Amino acid sequence: MAEAAADMAHVLVFPIPAQGHLNSFLHFSTGLLRAGLHVTFLHTDHNLRRLGAAAREAAAASPRLRFLSVPDGLPDDDPRGVGNIPQLMEGLRTTASAAYRDLLASLRRAGGTADGFPPVTCVVADGIMPFAWDIAEELGVPAIAYRTVSACSVLAYLSVPRLVELGELPFPEGGDLDAPIRGVPWMESFLRRRDLPVQCRTLTDTYQDPLLETVVAATVQTRKARALMLNTTASLERASLAHLAREMRDVFAVGPLHAMSPAPAVATSLWRHDDGCMAWLDGQAERSVVYISLGSLTVISHGQFTEFLHGLVAAGYPFLWVLRPDMLGASQGAALQEAVAAAGEGRSCVVPWVPQRDVLRHRAVGCFLTHCGWNSTIEGVVEGVPMVCWPFFVDQQINSRFVGAVWRNGLDMKDVCERAVVEGTVRAAMESAEVRRTARALAEQVERDIADDGSSALEFKRLVSFIRELSTTPAAAEPDRSPE
Repeated sequence: MAEAAADMAHVLVFPIPAQGHLNSFLHFSTGLLRAGLHVTFLHTDHNLRRLGAAAREAAAASPRLRFLSVPDGLPDDDPRGVGNIPQLMEGLRTTASAAYRDLLASLRRAGGTADGFPPVTCVVADGIMPFAWDIAEELGVPAIAYRTVSACSVLAYLSVPRLVELGELPFPEGGDLDAPIRGVPWMESFLRRRDLPVQCRTLTDTYQDPLLETVVAATVQTRKARALMLNTTASLERASLAHLAREMRDVFAVGPLHAMSPAPAVATSLWRHDDGCMAWLDGQAERSVVYISLGSLTVISHGQFTEFLHGLVAAGYPFLWVLRPDMLGASQGAALQEAVAAAGEGRSCVVPWVPQRDVLRHRAVGCFLTHCGWNSTIEGVVEGVPMVCWPFFVDQQINSRFVGAVWRNGLDMKDVCERAVVEGTVRAAMESAEVRRTARALAEQVERDIADDGSSALEFKRLVSFIRELSTTPAAAEPDRSPE
């Protein structure tokens, strides 16, 4: 019955409108398309306009993919940067949710448009937008939560209420950030205060960080979704996945999706790639280049930029550095000139954005200085590139701890931005045979996971079967398997 309905299974995917989430959701959508399902990819109006022709070309390349959009509730001229995340989340919860309800009701009835799409039969929504699966279930559409972060970070967020009960949160004023955290399951031997989301450091008995509060509440509510999907592998995060499986109705570990079902980079990138960096890499020696990218949201001060720059130059390796146009504010132009001059002729390439997966697999790249967002972390793992971790916020602090202390495929440099430390850590990552061996072994392990008979490939097939089964069963008929 489920297989017979395969061609009629139609999934609406709804990510948070941030670059990393868009990337992950489009790789997932590519996997669904390959499996024969229809996909409606729901952008915000702002991002769909920004993507422009790239989105139209991606949809034209697949007759079972379309892009639709809803307003995000922010003014057109809002920068939508890291400082505006709480306002964006509120706009999604209010303005976007109302438009989403109307759209989904239309798509639920008859596909909603004249392009031959069947009715939407399942929603896969970003795991930090619980309104999206609540509305779907109210309308009779079964919903799955997709968290685009690591399983270990989801488990940490899920543990925050317990940390408060245990008195481990809030931290005592002036307390040691290296003090151990005991209240996150199975991480007692290595997790420290500084490895929790950085927003935990601002909590007091009277102040709750709005972003942390939103993400924790959404994580707890994930128990209500039909399933939790994660872009990870069982071999990387077996213990965290096992603990999450006790809390959720079902859990699917189906990554790394960018390696299993890669989508064209241009279809998701909100910034234009500078492809000239690839020609520059072609001219560098094997494993000689330090690649630096701090993601799509990190901002740094000019003082931090200067420390990074002097540390990189002192390390003595050529470097490829991604400096987004909004990363340094008014000092950006001067910073670019300073970097090129400091490094010397031909020793640096500084660009606004790159095709990161191509960069990481290039023979010239010797290490990756990263913010440890999950997409970047898992992309570095897949390519076996040693990492230097400088996390900024949210899940990145715990990801960097896993890189440095659990997987040991890199070095954790969190909370430090001093030139001598940058120099020494970059040199260690470039020159340590042990780190390189571990990174390579981790890549080989993940390669086995995504092979046809590997754990992630089998989990993705199970997920597709689950979606097809949901597509034949009304939401009201689904028994409640949530934990008591």
